[in-house]
Parts: sequence; structure tokens; C-alpha cells
Amino acid sequence: MPAIVLFDGDCNFCDASVQFILNRDSTGNFHFASLQGEAGQAIRKRHRIPDTVDSIVLIKDGVPYLKSDAATRIAGGLDGNWRMLRFVRLVPKPLRDFGYDIIANNRYRWFGQKETCKLPTPEERSRFIDQTLNQPTHQ
Repeated sequence: MPAIVLFDGDCNFCDASVQFILNRDSTGNFHFASLQGEAGQAIRKRHRIPDTVDSIVLIKDGVPYLKSDAATRIAGGLDGNWRMLRFVRLVPKPLRDFGYDIIANNRYRWFGQKETCKLPTPEERSRFIDQTLNQPTHQ
């Protein structure tokens, strides 16, 4: 079962992060859903992720990972040298999350909010969880 990345659908940095993952995940390990969408809300509820969580979340093997735990586990599943970033988990969690929070709390100011969305290719579209069925879309 693929891991699910929940992301802030209004954030330019989060959108760029999704594109980054798509381009470095040749095996299709990750599927995606916006935190604001119906599927994202249903996944959030199923995994008891508080509404206050408004940045990237990883659901892997039924376990939700937040903040730097999500980011380092995602990096560990990417192609190439990006996997080395998983070793950032050796840094104490409070320190990792402090750095993560600086970026997350300033992401709209530094990177802006989306006004339009990039249309995914048919291959990319199959990796986004359908808003109504809460299942990956297949085309």
C-alpha cells in the first residue's frame, strides 16, 4: 500500500514539495491528498489528526507522521541521494521540529499562496487520491 502525503493545498511551498516528491519517486511510493479536500479530511479524521495540523503529514503503514518525522521519512523513500536525509532523524526531535516550525510558520509569507493549480499529467493524476471516493484515481 502506498504511503499518503497530506499537504496544504493553498501553499506554494507545499505544492512545490509535492512536485519535488513526484519527480523523485519513480516507484510510486507516495500518493497525495490536500488537507482541505474531502479525501484529506476523511483521512485526517480516520487517523485522528487534529485540525490544528496544517502542514505536511505522512501516513505510512497506517501510522501518521507529522512535521520533521514526515519530512525525513518522505526523504527516505525518494530516489537517489535524497534518501540520505533520513539520517536527519538522528538529530533530537525537538531541534528538528523547531527548524521545521520556522519554515512551516513562515511558508505563506516566504513562498506565497496559490492562485492557480498546475494540472497534473495523467500519470501524476493517478497518484492523487480522488476527492469523492477517497481512493487513488485511475485513468
